[in-house]
Amino acid sequence: MTASSHVRGTASRAADSKPLEYLARGGFLAYGVIHLLLAWIALQVAFGSSANESDQTGAFQNLASQPMGKTLVIITVVGMIGLALWQAFEAAIGESGEQDKEALANRVLSGIRAVIYLSFAWTGIKVLQGSGSSTGDSQEKGASTLMDNGGGRFLVGLIGLIVVGVGVGLVIYGLKKKFEKRLNTQQMNTAVQKTTRRLGMAGYTAKGVAFGIAGVLVVAAAVTYDPEKARGLDAALKTLAGQPYGPWLLGLVALGFAAFGVYCFFQARYRKV
Repeated sequence: MTASSHVRGTASRAADSKPLEYLARGGFLAYGVIHLLLAWIALQVAFGSSANESDQTGAFQNLASQPMGKTLVIITVVGMIGLALWQAFEAAIGESGEQDKEALANRVLSGIRAVIYLSFAWTGIKVLQGSGSSTGDSQEKGASTLMDNGGGRFLVGLIGLIVVGVGVGLVIYGLKKKFEKRLNTQQMNTAVQKTTRRLGMAGYTAKGVAFGIAGVLVVAAAVTYDPEKARGLDAALKTLAGQPYGPWLLGLVALGFAAFGVYCFFQARYRKV
């Protein structure tokens, strides 16, 4: 047995472990809570005012302000790390079956998801530490630093186009119900399957719209040399709220975020892990 096959075998056994499965399923519960908090913040932006950032930082700050809030944030961070570990294993060894181009693409996507989940965990850790820097601040600072360098504006614009592409991809993923192939639908009764399908469609579509707006704003930041527009979800939600009928449209996006949050609870039970 070669060293690479030995490492792959060890990783495969770790990926199949029950503790990791339970950790990943708990992570979906935590991910759902975060999206429910994002939905609440989006509604506050739409029809009132929000004292917190309208992004992941705001969600964690909201959670931390609740009774036993820091404990809840710690549990959520652990859940995000669990999801990141699971997706890291998926990226390293891939899913079972034929290792074709689609399987390779799925491994790349798993790696991207692992980074996203780790970024959520890191945001939670910063909130626990009392850091005043928000996700939006970090994104704005990063865009400003890039644009101050040669070719930086082009790179920021390219990142924005990629984010737009991700948004379009999420909308298609949701509307075509592609998420169902990752669920153990055979374990669901008819009512649960219909509910999960509707929640997934609404949730992924709402996230896609938010990503699309954020990406357009990043491109605009590069074109106008205005890094303040490159604040990710925070800028996207507040920009949408400022448009004609924006509060109502943002309200729909908030409902979509809430739908995705509840969908994550179903994932905790029925996701193929």
